[in-house]
Amino acid sequence: MPAQDFADTVIVASNDGLGHGDHALARKVIVTYFRTLIELGAKPQAIVFYTAGVKLVTDESPCLHELAQLAQDGVRLIACRTCLDYYELMDCVEVGEIGNMANILELQAGAARVITL
Repeated sequence: MPAQDFADTVIVASNDGLGHGDHALARKVIVTYFRTLIELGAKPQAIVFYTAGVKLVTDESPCLHELAQLAQDGVRLIACRTCLDYYELMDCVEVGEIGNMANILELQAGAARVITL
């Protein structure tokens, strides 16, 4: 898949890992997912984080390095304020911006494709 195919894509991270089952494995696989996006040069328009997915933008994230690289490459990262509040993580955000559901819905509505992890 050519990297430009991701240009109008919004990725939704609604969990702090990828897939279901063993949590440690899910956390390793999400690191691989974001690392592969970088290696392929596949930059989505944005990655949005809600529910447990907001944990990925905090200081305890297994993929903080990869997300920081994506942000540096121009990918917009938006974490749901309500979810950060719920998990008491507002002071732990290390990458991206804190937004709200209106920001997330606006990005999803304008995207050619939304991929939910």
